[in-house]
Amino acid sequence: MHLVVCAKQIPDPDTPPSAFKIDEASNSVVPAPGISPILSQFDGIAAEAALRIKEAGGDDAKVTVISMGADSARAAIKQVLAMGADEGVLLNDDAFEDGDSYTTAKVLAAAIRELGDVDAVFCGRQAADWDMGQVGLLLAEELGWASAIIAKDISYADGNVSVQRVLTDGFETVQMALPAVMTVSNEFGEPRYPKLPQIMAAAKKTVTQYSAAELGLDASDVGASGSRLKIEKLFIPETDSNVEFMGGDTPQEQAAALVQRLQADKLI
Repeated sequence: MHLVVCAKQIPDPDTPPSAFKIDEASNSVVPAPGISPILSQFDGIAAEAALRIKEAGGDDAKVTVISMGADSARAAIKQVLAMGADEGVLLNDDAFEDGDSYTTAKVLAAAIRELGDVDAVFCGRQAADWDMGQVGLLLAEELGWASAIIAKDISYADGNVSVQRVLTDGFETVQMALPAVMTVSNEFGEPRYPKLPQIMAAAKKTVTQYSAAELGLDASDVGASGSRLKIEKLFIPETDSNVEFMGGDTPQEQAAALVQRLQADKLI
């Protein structure tokens, strides 16, 4: 059984807001200096789901982690390899830059077809930067596979997966024949933390790199050129507030002053 984890590197969510800058001319976020990007937290949970299926599937099960991005995305791949994945794939090409969910899914699907023998794909429920939650479903559509999203539990038996999904008012269990794409939610549980020997072993594991041409993709169909999403304006909103304290020697007097002010402003 061959399982694939899709992993994305994102800006560290613990970065101070003051460190974020916007290049309004290019509608892009300027990376915060001195702060390294990290693996999206939901993709770490997706990796945990795939590794549990691998451990239940026996010695013939294999996990491949795929990431699309610059060379720095190798760090995200290595993190999943340290968790227990077997090999990595980096999709690195200038043509892939500034794409949207549609073009990301298109590139990932091409890479999965290149691998050739994939049984299931695991994605985070959404990337923890843009929070769109679209790539998993678009990937399933591109591959023509069944899909289940926002999974809190996944089990495998006899070529089928049973997925317990999180709904707004409860849970739902669905069964699908493989191949299939699943997006995994934070309700699944925390991802395992690699130990030092696993981190050292991950450094020796293979990471294969593909370009657009090697995947048979035309540069005009991916990245910014093929994007369906057009950002009109990206900016840091300006906030303005006006605070006024109500006078009075007692809470009752302060409350009365507040009521009078709200009435004067025609708010009540």
